Amino acid sequence: MTEAGKLPRTVGVLGGGRMGSGIAHAFACGGSTVLIAEADEAAAASAAASVEAAVRESAERGTLGEAVESVLDRLSVGVGIAHLAGSALVVEAVPEDALLKASVLGEIERTVEPEAVVTNTSSLSIDELAVVLEHPERFCGMHFFNPVPASQLVEIVVGSRTGDHLVALARDWVTCLGKTPVVVRDSPGFASSRLGVALGLEAIRMVEEGVGSPEDIDAAMTLGYKHPVGPLRLTDLVGLDVRLGIAEYLASKLGERFEPPRLLREMVGRGELGRKSGKGFYEW
Repeated sequence: MTEAGKLPRTVGVLGGGRMGSGIAHAFACGGSTVLIAEADEAAAASAAASVEAAVRESAERGTLGEAVESVLDRLSVGVGIAHLAGSALVVEAVPEDALLKASVLGEIERTVEPEAVVTNTSSLSIDELAVVLEHPERFCGMHFFNPVPASQLVEIVVGSRTGDHLVALARDWVTCLGKTPVVVRDSPGFASSRLGVALGLEAIRMVEEGVGSPEDIDAAMTLGYKHPVGPLRLTDLVGLDVRLGIAEYLASKLGERFEPPRLLREMVGRGELGRKSGKGFYEW
C-alpha cells in the first residue's frame, strides 16, 4: 500500500466513460501513472481523447502544475483488465450493474498484485460486492462525483470487512487530490446518492404531474436553496439510465419511496438519457 501523504504510484481505472476518464484525469494531474482499461479499441481511443481534453482544459485554466505533455506521458489506455496488472490502486467505474461489477471486481483481484487496493465508484453495497473477493479487507468504495475535476467531494464507503488502514489511506488519497473526503458506513445509496436520488425522483414526479417545467423546478433549487445545479439538470448529467438503475436498487432495499416515476422509465425507454444522448429533461 501507499505511504501517507502520497498518491499511489500507479492507478488503474476500469472504464473510461465520463466518470472513469474524470477519475483518471484527477490522478494523472496529481502525479500518478494512470492505466485505463476499456472494452475495445474504439472505447479506449475515446477515453484517451477525453482525458487529454480535460488535461488541456486544466492547463488553460491555470490549474495544472506542469506541462500537458508530462501529464499525458503518465497515461496509458488499453483493452482488457490485464492492462491494469501493475496498479497499486484500481478504481472500478463500469455501469451500475451488480452482476457486471461483481464479475469485474473478481477479475481485477486476480489480475493485480496481492497488496493492491481495489475500490469502486457507485451506489451499490460494498459488502454485497465484496463476497466475490478473497481479500475484502483491501476493498472499499471511493464514490466520486461528476464532473470529477470540478467536484470537491469523494464519499469513502466502509464495508464491514474493510481494513481500518485502508480507510485512513483512502482519506489521505482524496485529500492529496485536493478534494474533501467524507466517510460513511455501507448502506443502500450511502449518504449522497440516497439524498440526491430522493430529490431527483421527486423533481421528476413534479414534471410528470405538471407542477412546473424542468427549468422552473431547477431554478427553485438553485436560487432558493443555493444548489449549484438543479435536480433535473443533474439527472441529465448523470444519465437517466444511471439514475433509473440506482432508483430501482434503492427501491429494492429501502422500499417504495424510491420507486422510479413512470416518466423516468418512459424517457429511458425512448432513449432520452440526458446529455450523453442529446436529450433528457433538456436539449444538449
